Amino acid sequence: MKQFKIIALHIICWLLILAYQYSGYLIESSSFATVALGVSMSFIRIVEFYICYLWVYPKYLKRGKIPQLIVGMVFTLGVFIALRYLIEEVLYLQWFDFHNYSDDTSAFTYIIDNIYYGISYIIIPAAVYSVQKNFETEISNRKLKDEVVKSELAFLKSQINPHFLYNTLNYVYSLAIPVSDKLANAVLRLSDLMRYTLNESPDGKVILNKEVEYLESYIELFRMRFEPRFYVDFNTEGIANQKIAALVLIPFVENAFKHGLMNDEKHPIRIKLKINGKRLSFEVSNKISHAQKDPSSGVGLVNIHRRLDLLYPNQHELLVSNNGNTYKTTLIIHI
Repeated sequence: MKQFKIIALHIICWLLILAYQYSGYLIESSSFATVALGVSMSFIRIVEFYICYLWVYPKYLKRGKIPQLIVGMVFTLGVFIALRYLIEEVLYLQWFDFHNYSDDTSAFTYIIDNIYYGISYIIIPAAVYSVQKNFETEISNRKLKDEVVKSELAFLKSQINPHFLYNTLNYVYSLAIPVSDKLANAVLRLSDLMRYTLNESPDGKVILNKEVEYLESYIELFRMRFEPRFYVDFNTEGIANQKIAALVLIPFVENAFKHGLMNDEKHPIRIKLKINGKRLSFEVSNKISHAQKDPSSGVGLVNIHRRLDLLYPNQHELLVSNNGNTYKTTLIIHI
């Protein structure tokens, strides 16, 4: 739900609640003191509502944070009681010469009485927050299902051409062998890339070693094209049989090749893949090239963010730095 719609809905609801309350005061011709006490109570309850709605429940209404949730609710009740005492027993007495509770009311009685009045506006925001989150989750699930359907249709439409191209590349490779080893090797590399993109797994994940081999084949194709002035450092550490979503790393290398300098020996493109426990770190840095590039190649950062959000929700971090001379991306995934 968009933020503007949420704010508008809250305003409308509060206007209806307050209109109902204060219309009763008008009908009964209530005294100034009664209206003033009603205004203070409305204000304090709104404060209490939004402490819970904006802070306590978004932060602690989740599994494993029940103790913090209880502390947050007790804190909110404390704010309710303290604000009500300050306004109705201190400020009103100074400003208007009246207050709410009698002088012989004990502190214990005052606190118990206000726990009763304050507890409702701790429960109500929990219901409102839960309904809103469920509604947002339902909308998100619908959008995700629509995207999955569109992706499946696009995938089915694309099946004929990639397989045809892969088979054709194998045929071209057999023709290239007698002509040039370099040409045959280039065709073989391209064929390997095509085969990898066509391979599927039930969960969409592959062994990390396979992803590394794909990156190496991709880099090698560029090396054949631009050697001997081709400078790329690709290092790996801790690679074993971990699994990762297929083709999740290649966009960063592709963008580095598109926007970076590959022919500067002093500033090579640096690619580092490191596994530390269940933490994958993938760094790609390049000196920025200001030459005009092919606008049709490369993958936009927005698309990369979107794919990572779908594949690794709340399990990844993408850091980007650009000082005008060097561009660096660091992807961290908890696999």
